[in-house]
Amino acid sequence: MFSVLQANNVSVGMERDFYDYLSRLLPGLEVGDMIGDEVFDADVVMSIGGDGTFLRTAAKIGARQVPIVGINTGHLGYLSEVAASDFDLLFAEIEKGEYKIEERTLLEVETDAEVVLPNRFALNEVAIQKNASASMLRMETTVNGNVLGDYLGDGVIVATPTGSTAYNLSVGGPILHPVSGCFAISPIAAHSLTMRPLVLSDNSVIEITTVSNRSQTFRVAIDGVSVSFPIGSRICLKKAGHTVRLLQRRDHNFACALRNKLMWGADSR
Repeated sequence: MFSVLQANNVSVGMERDFYDYLSRLLPGLEVGDMIGDEVFDADVVMSIGGDGTFLRTAAKIGARQVPIVGINTGHLGYLSEVAASDFDLLFAEIEKGEYKIEERTLLEVETDAEVVLPNRFALNEVAIQKNASASMLRMETTVNGNVLGDYLGDGVIVATPTGSTAYNLSVGGPILHPVSGCFAISPIAAHSLTMRPLVLSDNSVIEITTVSNRSQTFRVAIDGVSVSFPIGSRICLKKAGHTVRLLQRRDHNFACALRNKLMWGADSR
């Protein structure tokens, strides 16, 4: 991978901790800039790892709109879809301009709680969850100022189309096309059979206020990074003003990803 970049005189900057790790495996590895917490310039950002690495990369890029390509060295690789063995093909396509950019919606998180959020934007989902030892939560939910209802259970997930195949799917939520312009609300271990997953327009503003008689706190996980909140806090979720730009190979399509990554329609008989 790096030999291809070096052979084509590509200027490479690398995250400092990743360089320290790779340089032990690849003696003589040379890169240009070391990237820390400071703002950096790039034409394309490569996320090398699994989907968790991609989520962290997207958070670091923020609103700068630099295209991200995911190189998969993990397991599922739904976001990091390009196999490391195909990198030379990917690079040739990028050089020729034979690739596509897909804009992925983010959820923006606002709250009235005095809590420091590690990140206000979620590419996959925002999960509101009870603490491990707590009883069920009551989550009073409104959409665009109108009462939707009270979710009773272990929590609720609000997922983007990108995140619909992640935590949302594991609790029985719907799969959404990545650019469908929707959000999904899916309860976690609902205490009522009338509470089912729901699909809303991504122009919706969703507000959730927690209530509990037996717990003082609950947790909010933004793309898996969890923070404790006091019971009674209001969480407001809406579409962010910027997107994540996902660089994909020219032959990528949603149906193929479902078949290859989720074994969609596979018959084991």
